[in-house]
This record gives sequence, C-alpha cells and structure tokens, in this order.
Amino acid sequence: MVIDRSTETVHHHPAFTDLVQYLIPGDVLILNDSRVIPARLRARKLDTGGSIELLLLEENAPLDWWAMLRPAKRVRPGSKIVILNRIGEPTSLQAEMVEKNNEGGGRLRFFGPVDFMEALESWGEVPLPPYMTRDNQGPTGEDRVRYQTVYARHDGSVAAPTAGLHFTPEFLQTLLARGIEHHFVTLHVGHGTFAPVKSHSTDNHLMHEERFLLSKSTCDAVNRARIEGRRVVAVGTTSVRVLETVGRANQGRLVPGGGRTRIFIHPPQTIRMVDALVTNFHLPKSTLLMLVSAFAAPGQHPAGRNLMLRAYQEAMDQHYRFFSYGDAMFLTGLAPS
Repeated sequence: MVIDRSTETVHHHPAFTDLVQYLIPGDVLILNDSRVIPARLRARKLDTGGSIELLLLEENAPLDWWAMLRPAKRVRPGSKIVILNRIGEPTSLQAEMVEKNNEGGGRLRFFGPVDFMEALESWGEVPLPPYMTRDNQGPTGEDRVRYQTVYARHDGSVAAPTAGLHFTPEFLQTLLARGIEHHFVTLHVGHGTFAPVKSHSTDNHLMHEERFLLSKSTCDAVNRARIEGRRVVAVGTTSVRVLETVGRANQGRLVPGGGRTRIFIHPPQTIRMVDALVTNFHLPKSTLLMLVSAFAAPGQHPAGRNLMLRAYQEAMDQHYRFFSYGDAMFLTGLAPS
C-alpha cells in the first residue's frame, strides 16, 4: 500500500518491489541492522525440577542478563536453573537468579563451560511475537531465516525490525544501481514493542527503553542529503526512533554515538528527520501505530489518525496481511523537510 500524504490518496500494488516506482535517485534509505537473537530458552529448576521459560531482554554485562520468566514466582533470588536443549535435555549451561523486579523480570547470571552466544544459537528459540502460534516444538527452522533481515549484523534484538524483512540482497542492489543509497542504524528492539498503550492519555504512558547506535557514515549521509534537499527514507519505526532521537537532541543534525531512547512519537508531533517511511501494519493500541499516525499528518490531530484508520480499513477490505510477517506500507508525498 502506498499513501500519498499530500493528497491523502491510497494506492495498491501487488509486489513490494513496486516500491522502486516511488523512490528517487538521490534518496537515502535508512535500515536497522540489529540482529534478532534466539532469546527464548527452556530451563528447569535445579532443586525441584520445575519447568521455566526464559525470554532474554537485555545484556547488562557478559553472561549477565535481564529476562522475563514464566512462571516468575517459581524462581527467587539465589535459585539456580539449568538450560535445556531443544529436545528437553539438560545442558552444561546454568544460571543463578540475582534479583527480581516488579514486572516479572529477573536478573540472571549464566555460567558453564560453553560459549554463551553459541549456546543460544544451539539451544535458544526464535522469540516470535505472542500472536504467532506454533506447535509444541516451537518456531520452525524457516522462522530462524524469515524472522531476520538479510542485512542483520549486530546481535541484540528480541523482536525483528519487521519492515526490513521485505528486502532481499537483489532488491537492495537494484535500488543502489538506480542511485538510491542505503545506510544503517542499530536499534535493538525490546519486548516492550508489543506492549499496548493502556492509559487514556499519552501523557501517562511509560515508553519502553531501547539501545541504539549511530555511525559517522550514516550521520554524514543523512546530514548531506538534508542540506542538498534529498529525501531520507526510513525503513521501519525503529529507524525513525533513532534518527528523531538524535536529531531532536542536536538541532536537526545527526552526530555519531550510542545511547538509550524512550522517545514516544504520537500526534500531533512532527517527525523532522524523515521524509518517507516504509512500515508494516501494526497492532491496535500500539505506540508503533501512533508513530505512523503522527507521520501521516505532521503537526495535526486527528488528521493523521483518521487517515491511518481509513487506510487500515482499505487494507482489511483488500485482504492485506497484518503484523510481523505481513504486508508493507509506504508513506510519502511531502517535500523534504
């Protein structure tokens, strides 16, 4: 689906590669190169043998992770667990609960005679979103390939930056040959990306925090494009979050570095660092849908929300696929900012 924001018109195309019709030589495509880790692990308590499921959330230090645990009540500080392989057998990797928080999370310190990341690749599962159901064997081998962008290179996400799943190496080369360059940001997508907005006011919503990294080469490419009046095209809301976080902190210019962001973009805010956006169709009541609504009609409310509701209704009428493995949307139509 292509939405022209200047005319509020919607167009439909049968293939994602038709995006090339809407990109212009000189456009700068920004992609999130974070890599999804096999963050879901099966485990067992050493003292009682009770079953535990872990979802790794964030690395504090080597072998030191925050994780969601289910059931959380079974594991108290000081408890030790053993990680299971994919057929339910104990492995040499163990962990000790160091502390817990109020959200059902725990800080785990891992130990054992194994390389931790190799262990994850061998025994961990792809952390598919909760709305993706699989049989008792968990995610398939195909999920390991499909739930990862072709350009992913920095380990850290527990959910895929799904707008990038549509790109193939061949399509990126086609765009490059047409004068459409691409550069990367890194934002490690956290579990909070699935959290719905429960408060009635956006002022009361506590936005989740995510780690990001921005290189000098990407900063130079975006800053140069903006000076020259060329478009910056973000692939995914995660790319928008990085560019807008750094741009707002530096008077509209990007500077290299890393950090954490809790940026919450919603109507009637204006996104100033991005001129066009490739995104998927998002969950109701999500911060992602709010971000896209803000982008649809910068500085206006409820115009952006209304445009997105109309577009989503058309998507349902046209039998588009929604969410992580779904179809794509391209929002364009305004002059470079």
